[in-house]
Amino acid sequence: MGKLPMIFMLFSVVIAIPVAQGILQDPKAVEAWFQKLAHAKEKVTKLHFYFHDIVTAKNPTAIQVAQSRVTAKSPTLFGLVRMFDNILTAGPEPTSKMVGRAQGFYGSAGLEEFSLLMTMNLVFIEGKYNGSTLSFLARNAALNPHREMPVVGGSGIFRLARGVGTATTYSFDFATGNAIVEYNVMVIHY
Repeated sequence: MGKLPMIFMLFSVVIAIPVAQGILQDPKAVEAWFQKLAHAKEKVTKLHFYFHDIVTAKNPTAIQVAQSRVTAKSPTLFGLVRMFDNILTAGPEPTSKMVGRAQGFYGSAGLEEFSLLMTMNLVFIEGKYNGSTLSFLARNAALNPHREMPVVGGSGIFRLARGVGTATTYSFDFATGNAIVEYNVMVIHY
């Protein structure tokens, strides 16, 4: 496919999806939403899903994009950076119903302890959350049994979201580096 047809197709998709599950996203609609915010009540939403981080496979969903000159010698892989576009599923099996995608990057940021700096956007594709997002900016001490990570924002249904996600490793393959992580997320939004 040439560049022009691809750009036209992308532009058509952008025009065809102006609404995130009934939430208008144009500037005037967002401004009107904010004007009504003083009378809005906060809601608490609990989400549960599985994050599939596939590093080695025919079609990896997390790829290395950088490393420092000391990464290969570091016991914590300090300086390694990966971008990811991982599936989120209702159950731990990769064939389970897909509810969204996690897109972002993580980098090994600990010199003495294996810990990741994670920037992640959860993009939901199912049900009433379709088209909405949640954003994380967090430290993830990935070898700990449970990791708490802050939700710093969102869009669509989750505008002005704040909250916390708890990550628990469901499975990890030391040979491949592939992991499935269970997430329980609690968010406050309007």
